[in-house]
Amino acid sequence: MNKEAYLINKLNSKYIGDDAAVVGDKLYSMDAFFEDVHFKREWMSMWQIGRKAMLVNISDAIAMNAEPQYALVTLALPKEITTSEIDELLSALEKTAKEFHCEIIGGDTIASDKLHISITIISESKKPLYRSGIKEGDMLAYTGKLGESRRDLEALFRGETIASKSRFYEPKLRREFMKQVRKYLHAGMDISDGLFCDTNKLLATQGFSLFLFEEVSDEVGKSGEEYELLISFAPEHYDKVKMIAQRTSVPLTVFAKVAKGKGVLFECENHHF
Repeated sequence: MNKEAYLINKLNSKYIGDDAAVVGDKLYSMDAFFEDVHFKREWMSMWQIGRKAMLVNISDAIAMNAEPQYALVTLALPKEITTSEIDELLSALEKTAKEFHCEIIGGDTIASDKLHISITIISESKKPLYRSGIKEGDMLAYTGKLGESRRDLEALFRGETIASKSRFYEPKLRREFMKQVRKYLHAGMDISDGLFCDTNKLLATQGFSLFLFEEVSDEVGKSGEEYELLISFAPEHYDKVKMIAQRTSVPLTVFAKVAKGKGVLFECENHHF
């Protein structure tokens, strides 16, 4: 059983179902970044941990065409952590937030046996991008080149080292691309659970399936924590979307068409619990 889906389905709120909850022109999102669930301390410096924790949270705002404004950060700190490590962690959180014009305005700290980080992002958008806007006949596309995050995670599990700029350490958020392309998009989300799982979620909002234009390998489709964008748009806007991708130096792959009834869904591996 997918316990994340079970839990979400038990909640009763009209605001649930996207990367962030939209209330008026404000968007509220929160993600956890927990030791031995999302990372191991022996894999990453405090700077890398703090930076990735903030990036994966801001990713939700970017994916919905929102501007991050404020962040609330809760830190669960193990007793052996040093003040210099805390300084490095906080510096990474603050500097990464500021890159996106986002200010840390509060939070909480507690003692713990492991390092856990939970961040709430408050953002704003005049035209948020929802998952539910997807339409029959839309083209489905993703940004970037998928697969590096899973490949490097497997290398870390084998005790190998990976590049300091690996996507596993340093997700790349497509802020400028989203700003320019939003008017042509029907729906979208970020790819956190892998292309296969997240495409299924996007299609499920309206009960659609898909027809593939090309085969998608497991290396690409099952790579989680990529934080690239998954988007849908009408075929007549393909040239405009492609032109914006080229102008912003964003790789773009169109891989499927949204279908009703007779298409297929991906086989998806659950990344949670």
